[in-house]
Amino acid sequence: MEMPTSRPGRKPNMSCARRLAIVITPSERLTMTASGAVSIRSPGSSSRDSTPVPSPTKLPKFRNSGHGFIVPGHRPGVTIDPDRPSSARVYDAFLGGTHNFAVDRSVASRVMELVPEVAGVARANRAFLHRVVHWAITNGVRQFIDLGSGIPTEGNVHEVALAADPGARVAYVDVDPTAVLYARDLLGDDPRTAVVESDLRDPAAVLGDPELLAVINLGQPVAILMIAVLHFVPDGPVLDATLRGYREAVAPGSLLALSHATGGLHPEAVNRVADLYNRSGTPFVPRDERQVSALFQGWELIPPGVVPAPAWHPDGASERISDPAASLILTGAGRR
Repeated sequence: MEMPTSRPGRKPNMSCARRLAIVITPSERLTMTASGAVSIRSPGSSSRDSTPVPSPTKLPKFRNSGHGFIVPGHRPGVTIDPDRPSSARVYDAFLGGTHNFAVDRSVASRVMELVPEVAGVARANRAFLHRVVHWAITNGVRQFIDLGSGIPTEGNVHEVALAADPGARVAYVDVDPTAVLYARDLLGDDPRTAVVESDLRDPAAVLGDPELLAVINLGQPVAILMIAVLHFVPDGPVLDATLRGYREAVAPGSLLALSHATGGLHPEAVNRVADLYNRSGTPFVPRDERQVSALFQGWELIPPGVVPAPAWHPDGASERISDPAASLILTGAGRR
């Protein structure tokens, strides 16, 4: 997943991939030396970070075209630039994953300097995902559609679900070729899982995809997972149609689970991040508890309702995180 961009006539990339707002100011520049050291520089300043970062160990094999890595078995013209940071790979770095390049780890390091809570937010978000999958299995929902699934890391939906119920089925959906490639590389030919390259804002295309329908029976309850994605969809007809499309397509007893960025204890900082994203052509819309609750229109909110991530059905295994980090993400689940 590349850093979100917008081009004339083209929708912004909605891969989202559990990503948080990563901001490099317009005057800053990322550079990489021959030794693998990565720097973030401002005009007239020295390098902020020139420490060499070791290469990751679990990147799938790409063919280097000289202009980026060609994605094997993917649509023509798709390349992955290892010198350009990807928000999906940066998020993977926050979680301690290995599916990232040196440039991504450099950005992650810089963001953690600016927003020390970001790693805690990512972990709290991941822990909520695990708990909601367990809750769904316990309550009889054995099928999952993970929208904007991103790059696989430890404790993916299929790992949590299949450990709880070997009969569970999981479909991952992402529009970004990097995330799709990694997911397919990880899952192989497991008949209980599918990886779909599609835009979550097109429910008909997502739910009509033959690969998804090979593992998901829409006539039975399914959990729709929208984890850290909807803050990249502005209010308006597209958001309304997206939510309505999934709600109307799934069977009674289905679930919607989501997590969402919010201002929390840092509303001014989060609003500045949103402003920077919006001026760059990529929407970023933090929402408060009332606004996130409204996303569940047509669903019956499951107690305790919309709450900070650590407060949703906590368990003894969940990591305690600081109040500032906990306040930056809201979570909830609803039943149809």
